[in-house]
Amino acid sequence: MLIRYKKSFEKIAMGLLSFMPDEKDVKKLQQTVKEYENNPNWHLFLWKDEDLLGAIGVRIEDEEKAVIQHVSVNPSHRHQGIGKKMIDAVRNQYNNQYVVCANEKTESFVQKCDEEAAKG
Repeated sequence: MLIRYKKSFEKIAMGLLSFMPDEKDVKKLQQTVKEYENNPNWHLFLWKDEDLLGAIGVRIEDEEKAVIQHVSVNPSHRHQGIGKKMIDAVRNQYNNQYVVCANEKTESFVQKCDEEAAKG
């Protein structure tokens, strides 16, 4: 289940986002989380099964586009479809308002999920 980020999830969110290649540096990671907290166009969601297992970040770019800019799943829970479920949930959430797309950092993963979905 996709849930909206809250300040009480900060440490967990930082831990999950730190698995992204560009978010290894602590200062950069803190900046990213602050941006999600303070910028009304940046939306961070966490994926919860029994525990919080993944994070997905979306930036509203303009009147038409919602850009997936972070996708991260706890390494011990990868290859279980959680990333794809998060992408599908974000698409469902924004579908009526925006075209959901990926940025250069998330594009290959989003594309892979789409290809697997097309295979059925």
